[in-house]
Amino acid sequence: MKKITKLLVANRGEIALRVLRSAKEMGLQTVAIYSEADRNALHVRYADEAVCVGPPASKDSYLRGDKILEVCKQLGVDAIHPGYGFLSENAEFARMVTEAGLIFVGPSPEAMNVMGDKLSAKQAVKAYNIPLVPGTDEAISDVEEAKRIAATVGFPILIKASAGGGGKGMRIVNSAEDFEEQMQLAINEATSAFGDGSVFIEKFVTGPRHIEIQVLGDEHGNIVHLFERECSIQRRHQKVIEEAPSSVLTPELRAEMGRCAVDVARACDYTGAGTVEFLLDDQHNFYFLEMNTRLQVEHPVTEQITGLDLVKEQIKVAQGLPLAFSQEDLTITGHALELRVYAEDPQNNFLPDIGTLTTYVRPQGPGVRVDDGFEQGMEIPIYYDPMIAKLVTFGATREEAIARMLRAIEEYQITGIETTLGFGRYVLQHPAFVSGNFDTNFIRDHFPADALKPAAPDEATAKLAAVLTAMLLTDKKPGATAASADAPAATGSAWKRNRLGVR
Repeated sequence: MKKITKLLVANRGEIALRVLRSAKEMGLQTVAIYSEADRNALHVRYADEAVCVGPPASKDSYLRGDKILEVCKQLGVDAIHPGYGFLSENAEFARMVTEAGLIFVGPSPEAMNVMGDKLSAKQAVKAYNIPLVPGTDEAISDVEEAKRIAATVGFPILIKASAGGGGKGMRIVNSAEDFEEQMQLAINEATSAFGDGSVFIEKFVTGPRHIEIQVLGDEHGNIVHLFERECSIQRRHQKVIEEAPSSVLTPELRAEMGRCAVDVARACDYTGAGTVEFLLDDQHNFYFLEMNTRLQVEHPVTEQITGLDLVKEQIKVAQGLPLAFSQEDLTITGHALELRVYAEDPQNNFLPDIGTLTTYVRPQGPGVRVDDGFEQGMEIPIYYDPMIAKLVTFGATREEAIARMLRAIEEYQITGIETTLGFGRYVLQHPAFVSGNFDTNFIRDHFPADALKPAAPDEATAKLAAVLTAMLLTDKKPGATAASADAPAATGSAWKRNRLGVR
């Protein structure tokens, strides 16, 4: 057994705090790193020790693997947990960690390399008969050949960056006339984002659902799946709302997808926590998309329905311990939802917002969990991902989980910036979501640009508001004539104007 006594978390924000808490429960000493922009962050205050690793920009701080390893050497750290994002799927960093004699809490660099490239991942899983979306099995750069393949596969098709992620280097092409231009755009974007312009072609599955399976493997050949997460509510190909279990999977389909996910993990000798992503079409056919070789943002919903702490399981596996349970021991209990609370404006194409958390009050009560890294008065920095928190609710049924989420959204008080809380309320009350009849096109199909704007008052209500406004702003009694009900409200406190809906 490889003993871990001191753990460094090479990340920031809510995931750093999340990992630190589990490590502390396991009796481990903890070390946080931070950039100059995060000097007063919660994860910095929570850890036993904390070290600044550079300026605000990620490339000068959180992505400096050499500096992080130097901190480990100075403080006697045994292991590094990368969280997600930043260095979590960087095979070279994982290799540097192990070569320095430290434990990397995650899969091997070899597994990362295989699954980090979508084409090599396809090749790896072929021997296990995993369903794949029709298309090319290798990178393609010849436009004319690509056109012929696209015509064979049938439009619409999807051009995807081999080294891509997060929707970058991805283009949907509906006709042969648009193909050449879109392929070149995909290559350019992939080169810019990943330094690799390799692309491949897949049949574009219309109206798909995004279903992912959590897997967990140890160094002794044991691999289990922890059921699925429904991740179809997305903006810019990135998830906003997740739930577990999915409302559309039958027990038979769940078992089949779980078996395939385990085989995908087995194809690369996977250890630790990982996620296998699938597309599910409207006929409930599923296709392997990719494997994320790290902990996922949405892992809390899996924790809620299984009763497991995935971070603790990662740390145990990293120490060489075998899994303490088999597939037969695992069951689904209840239902969980997660809303990613982003500092974004849903009414302005979800553009990020920055500013000060003037008000920040977390929801509480039964079945509510908030994973965050902020408190009232803190600034939302411009340098990093705009996620403020993950709001998670759990209930005995899907209906109870939804009801608790709606209550939690109402209780969550955030002012000073725009957030996705209103979007979450809209989705959870929409008939398509409530019925379970939705796909990854939810925003396109069901979320108009003015969806969150307050309804205009009827004429009678508007006149009454105008009269009351005039009275308040002139401190007059009913019947006073100093101010006309039709005159613009030019004076008075902002508080009064806000209370009356006057802008």
